[in-house]
Amino acid sequence: MEQILATLGVSVVVFVSTNVDDILLLSGFFSDPGFTPRQIVAGQLLGMAALVLVSVACALLALRVPEGWIGLLGLAPLGLGLRGLWALRRRAGAADAEGEDGEEGESEGGAPRGAASRWKALAVASVTVANGGDNLGVYIPMFSSAPRLIPIHAAVFGVMTIAWCALGHALVNHPVLGSRIRRYGRTALPFVLIGLGLWILSDALALLGPTAAGGPPA
Repeated sequence: MEQILATLGVSVVVFVSTNVDDILLLSGFFSDPGFTPRQIVAGQLLGMAALVLVSVACALLALRVPEGWIGLLGLAPLGLGLRGLWALRRRAGAADAEGEDGEEGESEGGAPRGAASRWKALAVASVTVANGGDNLGVYIPMFSSAPRLIPIHAAVFGVMTIAWCALGHALVNHPVLGSRIRRYGRTALPFVLIGLGLWILSDALALLGPTAAGGPPA
């Protein structure tokens, strides 16, 4: 029992320490009316499940993700952020000409409802995976050290992911902070995603060799 309680504590600490920045992203998604809470929660769970599965596979097969390749995950939030920035620009133009309602209806009518919902959930999942690329460096050795405890870690991560989503949703709907987050979160989200994508992509410079990553050796 003591070992189980200790494992639960370690899982919670590891999750919190590796996912603090997800609160900012979740608040941005929840403040964007283009995403429903169901899509955000589903995407976050799917992204976390992907991170756990990759970590488990690498731990059990004694694999190591080559340095630099994880940085390519930055393409996902970068692309999503650029798309969101373009949507903001179109929405601003439509607001000047016709008002906000016309643009919103157009974006939802371009694809079947189910397909659009799945795409948005996958978009959230892709950002979760990209932002959690560094988590692999923590999860893989933890899983490797005690494979029998992997189910406990995975269960705690699932519960904590839901708690993280609830916290992000609560912040957006807070009676004091909520109005400000909703006012600026939708506009700030594309810029946050673009910055996140560029920051993650900077790790991919290792693929170009030491000259590109840090200049010629002295």
